[in-house]
Amino acid sequence: MTEAAPTNDASRGTILVLNGPNLNLLGTREPEKYGTSTLVDVENLAKEAGAAHGFDVECFQSNHEGALVDAIHAARGKAVGIVLNAGAYTHTSVAIRDAISAVQLPAVEVHITNVHAREEFRHHSYLSDISKAVIAGAGIMGYRFAVEYLADLNSPQA
Repeated sequence: MTEAAPTNDASRGTILVLNGPNLNLLGTREPEKYGTSTLVDVENLAKEAGAAHGFDVECFQSNHEGALVDAIHAARGKAVGIVLNAGAYTHTSVAIRDAISAVQLPAVEVHITNVHAREEFRHHSYLSDISKAVIAGAGIMGYRFAVEYLADLNSPQA
């Protein structure tokens, strides 16, 4: 059951959801692996999860490594955390790793599939050891879990 959005209109901050290469093809790309939900579905799910906890969620997708690095840099001083599905760049990009480290924001690495049950080259991540959490294999619900985790991390403790 989804928690109701707070009654005040003030946002508690912004969570950035970044999606890397080929994630724009969700819904049609290998549906047996990635399901039939689209990137718009993912973004709506993340925004709903954020709103339920009083956070704005901004979403960005690019097939270009530099654009993802630029978006990470732009989040510095603006976002309270980053949900990142870097796609194939997870396994190759020192640049994205360095950008996450540089902005010093909590990041959650997300993968729709269980990358550890796939090809050997997908078992290594340049992001896992610098991420606050890693969610893999939960389908698009992983985005919701990641947003909720960051919301909880940035909420005052009762």
